[in-house]
Amino acid sequence: MAEYIIFFNQQWVGDHSPEWFSSRGPLGRAVIEDMKVAGVYVFAGGLEEEPEKAFSAAATSGTLTFADGPYVDTEQFVGGLTIVDVADDDAARYWAGRVAEACGWPQEVRRFKS
Repeated sequence: MAEYIIFFNQQWVGDHSPEWFSSRGPLGRAVIEDMKVAGVYVFAGGLEEEPEKAFSAAATSGTLTFADGPYVDTEQFVGGLTIVDVADDDAARYWAGRVAEACGWPQEVRRFKS
């Protein structure tokens, strides 16, 4: 078994009506429930949509410092993620496809290094 992260950048979501977004919730929750039943679910969640509400920690100068906002100002930032523990790339693709269909926007998949 290997752990994979399935994630999306907030900018991939697109503009949709509140009704459209609320219609996606039950679909996403159903996929998460299916993951739990299949025994592959590790974690899933959306992130705060406002990057300025983030904070960062760095010790690159030799001193630990904290700062308000993201560490790097960028146009794209992670909007949400799911972690699954599956047998192989094919299984990760299956679950990423299910998440993409439920959410209505693309997902990127990466395997955690062992």
